[in-house]
Amino acid sequence: MAKKVQTDRREFVKYSTLGVLGLVLGGGVVFSPYLTGKENKLRPPGALPEKDFLALCIKCGQCLQVCPYHAIKLNDVGQGYGEGTPFIDANVRACFACNAVPCVLACPSGALDHKTEKAEDIRMGIAVLEFPDTCLGISKTPIPEGYDDEMLAFTSSVRNETPEEVELVKKFMGREGKECTLCADMCPIPNPLSAIAMVPDAKGGRKPEIYDGCIGCGACQNVCPTSVPSIVVKPRMTYDEYYGNKNEGIS
Repeated sequence: MAKKVQTDRREFVKYSTLGVLGLVLGGGVVFSPYLTGKENKLRPPGALPEKDFLALCIKCGQCLQVCPYHAIKLNDVGQGYGEGTPFIDANVRACFACNAVPCVLACPSGALDHKTEKAEDIRMGIAVLEFPDTCLGISKTPIPEGYDDEMLAFTSSVRNETPEEVELVKKFMGREGKECTLCADMCPIPNPLSAIAMVPDAKGGRKPEIYDGCIGCGACQNVCPTSVPSIVVKPRMTYDEYYGNKNEGIS
């Protein structure tokens, strides 16, 4: 069953990608302004508000070229509005919050705000435990067999692996069969406890708790070992917007 969970996730990514490719090759895709309002992509670090970002982005791909984790992709005709603009699919490859934020430095148009100078300045969204019933930490289910292989594919899936990717993969290894704390362990910001921590859950396990230091990079979503990630990032949403009302009255 554990291997099947991992396989399901790989197959989902593979076939969803092939489906998009089929749309591109087939042509004739028609977009409605309605789609523009409904889509909410995870943009690279420093991205301006969506309307301004789309107006300023010149679709040059420079941010993609300098990303050491191969996280940034360019939106194609089969993926909705904003064709040619950069985005991140945290189910496939998250941002891992480079301290120098090279994608921002490479942006020539200002679509990525140059005031974003370090990892802590990044504000891409906010992490949310969307599916607590599937969280391995809460259910006290060990990290499944096959997870190491899944993470080894992190570098084998790219043509030119980088030193940063190699070092990241080393952190993943040897976790099969152990308690799942991956989302907290792999948070890439310098002070991860300001963003996420594993706390006791009423069911006896431990669950991820999100704090206002979360930058919404998607690393927790990327490393979650469930077939559909239990923890996901809400793009362009702030901590106060999502958690503010939930925390009112809590001292």
